[in-house]
Amino acid sequence: MSDRAETSPGVAVRTVDRWRNGASSHEEDLIAEEIPVAMVYNGASFAVMMASPHDLDDFALGFSLTERLVNDASQLLQLETHALLEGIELAMRVTDNAPGAHLDKARERLLPGRSGCGICGTRDLENAVRHDGAAGAGPSLTREALERALQELKARQPMNLATGAVHAAAWADASGHILHVREDVGRHNALDKLIGAIHRAGVDVDAGFALVTSRASYEMVTKAASVGIAVLAAISAPTALAVELARSAGITLIGFARPGSHNVYTHPERLGP
Repeated sequence: MSDRAETSPGVAVRTVDRWRNGASSHEEDLIAEEIPVAMVYNGASFAVMMASPHDLDDFALGFSLTERLVNDASQLLQLETHALLEGIELAMRVTDNAPGAHLDKARERLLPGRSGCGICGTRDLENAVRHDGAAGAGPSLTREALERALQELKARQPMNLATGAVHAAAWADASGHILHVREDVGRHNALDKLIGAIHRAGVDVDAGFALVTSRASYEMVTKAASVGIAVLAAISAPTALAVELARSAGITLIGFARPGSHNVYTHPERLGP
């Protein structure tokens, strides 16, 4: 088990004294990794995110899209991954007309983005609470499709199954079949990775929906809106700001999505019987 786990990106093996029913044992345990990942555009540093060190190509593209550093995937011309002593640098080259080609100190993150925070280090309120993007027409879904996606996702989270410490973001088609899944210690990182993956695959965002194994906080809705995702379902609660943003962006926001139950907070017309 140890050899396999050590070679699996995002998972490490550490020893632990495990106590059960009054007895202890010295065992190996599988632990989720999180490392600093620096986002660099045309030589200029933009942010350092704490993330799981896998699916980094998807992370680079998804982060670039949701942070509005590129307007579309074609503007990301090249990505080089540099393993450094301190972490990983994602060195990206973008077109001259991409926003990421003209970074200045006003846009630079002052602090690293922690794994639990999508806007850590943002300099001002305008950038912290932004509303950019709007949902497209989106799919017409049945409740059966949502249930199917929830059921399928259980078997599509190998890192969380091993460690119990990571989030997943999944893309399902209108019938509820899971097509893409990405995992990360940060919920927003997982969604960025998923967005990168579906853009690489040429997925039509009007033909499916996103499902996340976390709460639906404001930045999760912002990321969905920034690429036109019309339906976002979360297994936990939304925040009030997320609900308001989803309503204004035209997103169907579903919370507490569990087998047999869910809450629809905004635009329920896309979800049928």
